[in-house]
Amino acid sequence: MSHPLTRSFADIRQALLERREVALVDVREEAPFAQAHPLFAANLPLSKLEVEVYPRIPRRDTAITVYDDGEGLAQQAVARLVQLGYTDVALLEGGLQGWREAGGELFIDVNVPSKAFGELVEHERHTPSLPAEEVKALLDSKADVVVLDARRFDEYQTMSIPTGISVPGAELVLRARELAPDPATRIIVNCAGRTRSIIGTQSLVNAGLPNPIAALRNGTIGWLLAGQTLDHGQSRQFAQTGEDTRARASNDARAVADKAGVRRATLKDWQQWQAESGRTTYLFDVRTPQEYEAGHLPAARSTPGGQLVQETDHYASVRGARIVLVDDDGVRANMSASWLAQLGWEVHVLDDASAADFSEIGAWKPAVPAVAPFETISPQTLQQWLAEGNTQLLDFTTSANHVKQHIPGAWWALRADLANVVKKVPAAERYVLTCGSSLLARFAVAQVEALTGKPVFVLQDGTASWLKAGLPTESGENHLASPRIDRYRRPYEGTDAPREAMQAYLDWEFGLVEQLGRDGTHGFFVI
Repeated sequence: MSHPLTRSFADIRQALLERREVALVDVREEAPFAQAHPLFAANLPLSKLEVEVYPRIPRRDTAITVYDDGEGLAQQAVARLVQLGYTDVALLEGGLQGWREAGGELFIDVNVPSKAFGELVEHERHTPSLPAEEVKALLDSKADVVVLDARRFDEYQTMSIPTGISVPGAELVLRARELAPDPATRIIVNCAGRTRSIIGTQSLVNAGLPNPIAALRNGTIGWLLAGQTLDHGQSRQFAQTGEDTRARASNDARAVADKAGVRRATLKDWQQWQAESGRTTYLFDVRTPQEYEAGHLPAARSTPGGQLVQETDHYASVRGARIVLVDDDGVRANMSASWLAQLGWEVHVLDDASAADFSEIGAWKPAVPAVAPFETISPQTLQQWLAEGNTQLLDFTTSANHVKQHIPGAWWALRADLANVVKKVPAAERYVLTCGSSLLARFAVAQVEALTGKPVFVLQDGTASWLKAGLPTESGENHLASPRIDRYRRPYEGTDAPREAMQAYLDWEFGLVEQLGRDGTHGFFVI
């Protein structure tokens, strides 16, 4: 495969404008991806390709175009995708530089289509918002106000606005009437930055709630920039919703979906689409993870609605594919679908799924390719080998997980960087591989064997089994064999982001509408 097929910037642009399916895949790690990429590029790092690609690009005959920025990752990715059964894989002509030179617009940050769309919504609908100082004054004066946090629950727990209640995005229309039953109560919606609070606020406005509703302008970033303090470790969540509220919310959501041009589907439609060649169909369950685990449609992936709208590129990595959403109340699927339709997707809501159809229980398990047989060892054997001193342990978990805690002596490694890793790590008689569960580690066995010529083993059930055995751990960055580029540090993350970074992030978001106009391929509309 010395001369794989190529596709040009013009080919990709044309396909986007014609609404054909496009899988434009950036195989770099997330941090370099976030520095510059095309609007509809999906970030699927070479390091994690095997464990992510099947759900994200489900059809093996999808036209996939792969690129990097000259690191030599794209050629490896093409070969690996062909091995995994994909039949139409090409390189982007000239890589990222080729896109740039052809006049293609480049975007920074992650989940850019959704963030740019959020700015467009505010720009066109003048979504109401209040600055942090005004919100704080309302709270201090004990005004009739309720603060709803539209982020994931784990993000809310890290930091939140005082009195805020966790109501992740897709839950807002379903839950808000119970949390603010008096139409006079003011509802404030917040997220970390801007997108989810704009979309959340506009969802409540679109659904016709009678209350005064506003976004917290610039989210927790705006709150911190105003010199105000956040709460940490809170766990206030929405309660159960009564039948009357549910029925009312369902009617409201259906009306919004109809206005956005959302289509309807049956289980029979879904079965036909699943078998269709030449067209990708995703099935997403937009309820909470807890509800999904208690029972779901066998082929559905758990994607809580607010996160699906925020990170559509991560779940539906084939732009122009068909998306089918399911819930059990007609609120969350219809509201999420109303946004996906405005984001330019062909989206359907499944209308005839009954409780009996939610027959599968437990967490979602991605389909992963088979791997050549490998030998596993127990935590106890590993402990013994490490004590004897002739073994090196490579850890393929995320760098954040590794720094937080790892097996003493483990080297953190990026799988796409293995050639450099084995040069950096002192040579050994044998190598053991791990990650959180050893799911990713097993895909590195053959590479480590080829690079070292030594026996390679996998820790049974990964670092989780070491922790379960109660064995000691260490933390810190003293054993990094690769640069920590696997994750882009979002400026609204954690509580120690510098003010300049937070302000720069907001300025960037404000400029997105203009950038969308220059790019010209988005196909977004706002109801």
